[in-house]
Amino acid sequence: MRIKLVGAAAVAVAVTAVTAVTMLPSAAATTPVASGVYTLASGSSGKCVDVTGSSTANSALLIQTSCAAGATDQQWKVQGPGPFNLVNVNSSRCVDVPSSSAVSGTQLQQYGCGDGSKVNQLWTFAASTAAAGKFLVRSAATGQCLSNRDGSTAGNNPIVQETCSDVARMQWSFNYVTGPTSGPTTPPGNGGRTWSNVADGFAQGTTGGAGGAAVTVTNYADLLKYATASEPYVIRVNATITVTPYGHEIAVKSNKTIIGVGTGGRIRNGGFFLGAGVKNIIIRNLTIGDTAMASDDPDDKDFDYDGIQMDTADRVWIDHNTFTNINDGYIDSRKDTNNVTISWNRMGDHNKTLGIGWTENTIPRITIHHNWIYNSNQRNPSAGNVLYAHLYNNWLQNVSSYGNWARGTTKMVVENSYFEKVKDPFFPDPTAELRQSGSIQVSCTGKAETRGSAFNPSSFYAYTLDPAASVPGLLRTYSGPQANISM
Repeated sequence: MRIKLVGAAAVAVAVTAVTAVTMLPSAAATTPVASGVYTLASGSSGKCVDVTGSSTANSALLIQTSCAAGATDQQWKVQGPGPFNLVNVNSSRCVDVPSSSAVSGTQLQQYGCGDGSKVNQLWTFAASTAAAGKFLVRSAATGQCLSNRDGSTAGNNPIVQETCSDVARMQWSFNYVTGPTSGPTTPPGNGGRTWSNVADGFAQGTTGGAGGAAVTVTNYADLLKYATASEPYVIRVNATITVTPYGHEIAVKSNKTIIGVGTGGRIRNGGFFLGAGVKNIIIRNLTIGDTAMASDDPDDKDFDYDGIQMDTADRVWIDHNTFTNINDGYIDSRKDTNNVTISWNRMGDHNKTLGIGWTENTIPRITIHHNWIYNSNQRNPSAGNVLYAHLYNNWLQNVSSYGNWARGTTKMVVENSYFEKVKDPFFPDPTAELRQSGSIQVSCTGKAETRGSAFNPSSFYAYTLDPAASVPGLLRTYSGPQANISM
């Protein structure tokens, strides 16, 4: 799955600006694209985002004022590959969340852009579903949205960040001033990423149930029937399906795709088991969980209820799932399971997240990219005796025990990941190798260690790295099930 970022969060039909805005007739609301210059008009007031006193200084606060044609202090250039900087034309400074504050209601400022990678100056644009031609502008650092405070129509009203909601004060018209008028586009509602149905990384060549019948399931009996069949199937889960007995892991047979329809496919009270000899499996776009046993806290050792357990499986792609409230491991890759890619998943609020190993052999090859692991204790991942472990563009947030651990004879490469409040972000055993490049650490403690050269992932497959500073914003928006994924 070679994924490329495109300009806007979604394509919306261009509409004329709201009548309350004073501007040139040619300045119509449009879809923002990289290198375009725009004014940003509030959906609640019709006024434009401005800098207090037309200041060119750092820390000057953002306000709204009546839109005026030619006022460069109201003009903002969309800059970067996405997420984007919003650069003031008058000052050449960027819209900035002061000190990356997560407090809703914090007034935004302008500040020097540096190299353009400061995460508190990066923004994504999502088309409003309530107001045609308008966009929500979301901070990559905090996940909050640009807002005209209280929806006021008064001049000089503060521009703040707030918890996102598709309401008028957070809906913005990008009114074209100059620059490109079009860029790479994608169908409405997909968040600005296109999702390939081709497995990437070490799982390349995995086709799941391709060539078999496509079936839609809404109950447990049908899911069990098709998942355990000997024939290939593309199984589309279009409901919340409750597994029985509680904690049971469905023994999936080879050549299966199990994919959620839209964002509504959910597996409750159970998970999946891929046993010895099972190969060519895709598990995608699902929410999997709800097997926690309160009596087993805090160690979770008595009930081995995993989200996905793999024992000597081969060619597995686990993509765009959310794992939640599972008793044991979210994902366990065990006993020489090989050629696995784990991508764009959301895994949080847990003790054991992602374990790899349970073998004396150094066989497994695994790619782990664009996963959000948060409020986690252990296995983030713990990779024991993995021949090649390639980890890139992952976000580890609030991890209390350890981050990326190369155990035994593992060779691990960590690239362009974002470690936030992580104890021991990455480190190898004395017998392992770990090479790291391009990652960001924020408020981390303990070991951030490398050893040896490990291996070169590009010798095995092509891949595209996102800037580490972009990773939190990308994963807030695009990890877990997506409405536009289908197979």
